[in-house]
Amino acid sequence: MGEPSEPSEPSERLRDGGPVASAVPTRPALRDDCPQGERLPGSRRGAVPAYVWALPPVALLGLVFLYPLALVVQQSVRPDEGGTSLQPYADVFGSASFREALGTTVWLAVGATVGCLVLGFALALIIAFVPFPGGKAVARFIDVFLSFPSFLITLALLFIYGTKGMANGLWTDATGAGGDGPFQFLTTPWGVLLAEITYFTPFVMRPLLAAFSQIDTAQLEVASSLGARPLRVVRQVILPEALPALAAGGSLVLVMCLNEFGIVLFTGAKDVTTLPMLVYSKAMLESDYPAACVVAVVNIAISVGLYGLYRVVSRRAGA
Repeated sequence: MGEPSEPSEPSERLRDGGPVASAVPTRPALRDDCPQGERLPGSRRGAVPAYVWALPPVALLGLVFLYPLALVVQQSVRPDEGGTSLQPYADVFGSASFREALGTTVWLAVGATVGCLVLGFALALIIAFVPFPGGKAVARFIDVFLSFPSFLITLALLFIYGTKGMANGLWTDATGAGGDGPFQFLTTPWGVLLAEITYFTPFVMRPLLAAFSQIDTAQLEVASSLGARPLRVVRQVILPEALPALAAGGSLVLVMCLNEFGIVLFTGAKDVTTLPMLVYSKAMLESDYPAACVVAVVNIAISVGLYGLYRVVSRRAGA
């Protein structure tokens, strides 16, 4: 009889308890006699609950944001005569200045949103599908433009269309006419509307450019090869793909226009009173803090509702 041969396969080595079996790390078996509630060595003992880590940022948020907001709501039901009453709300809602400011705020916000959607769609369409030198640089500039403060754009418009601006200067130089020139619209509601459309249009273009980048160019080529004209391609191929981005961008612009203060202030439009301007007037000029807080609460309620709508639309759009 010859010497017994060693197992040649790893499975036989493992079955026989050879060196391979001894080298394989095994998980320690659970003990049946482990008392109830006792943890095995190496398990986490006394782990901090997750909600404990959330307490510091929630407390900071409450101190910095929620507490001042609660003070505004509290002051809105504290008339100057003392006590707690809803009389400040009745006085503000019954005033003609509030109704006028609310109407002006709504029509400026809606008008600026429509203008931004139309202009933003046209510009994004050109940047995305019409090749021209510097197109990529323009697309990158849109991202930079989003960081500009609103008063900077208004100041630039004042240099161009203001009473002593470039446009009026060129007019008087060319015609020799005296006076300040014909361009005096910047201090009117139309000037505020122009400034808001100029500033907020990139907020519509940004999601549109992202949506256009996802469109398969083969669809456009097939539509063109079948004889579809450019306007039909835009209407039947591009526009359906852009609708979610348009809805998300338009909702965001609407919320921001409702709360815009700097543009109205820097244009010097004295006859244009929006809700933010009414808050400033009641608090700083008239020292009527309950009325200012009432207008602020109404503005916050409208903004929060529209922001909730924006979140729903942007979530469905994936923007």
